[in-house]
Amino acid sequence: MAKRISKLAIPDEIITNKIYLVRDKKVMLDKDLAELYGVETRRLNEQVKRNIGRFPEDFMFQLTKEEFDILIFQIGASSWGGRRKLPYAFTEQGVAMLSGVLNSERAITVNIQIMRVFTKVREILMDNLSVRLEIEEIKKKLVNQDKNIELIFSYLDEMIEKHYTNKPVQVKGFKPSGRNKD
Repeated sequence: MAKRISKLAIPDEIITNKIYLVRDKKVMLDKDLAELYGVETRRLNEQVKRNIGRFPEDFMFQLTKEEFDILIFQIGASSWGGRRKLPYAFTEQGVAMLSGVLNSERAITVNIQIMRVFTKVREILMDNLSVRLEIEEIKKKLVNQDKNIELIFSYLDEMIEKHYTNKPVQVKGFKPSGRNKD
């Protein structure tokens, strides 16, 4: 069985490129999942409909026309023509539930791999979030330092101005003679 699994392995990048952000959720579309599982999209959707109780709204939802148009624009896909219905989007939990309705060895193997990729994506997003928070903290410190530096320069300018305005101006090399040269 281990040899079969390695033959069926799909590069993680291919799976990662099929994960989209829709309604603030990471999802995979029915068409992409069907392709990965090696079944027709309509067959996958038939199995889902037969087991619809396993797929609540937070596991699977149908894209709106606007969402679908935006998604096509973002991924630059032109091969979506001919679809009569808007695609279904499966969240991570929905993809996990698919393993219960698709019983082929390939579907189970691919599903395990997809779950691992979802986990990696979540870890990457968490790492990015912590990096973003650290950057924001650094920005705040820099803003405070910028304000402090501006304040120091302001004080220096005031001190320099007071130093020069309080001293009588004396020009060297010039002796006032009291008469004008005209």
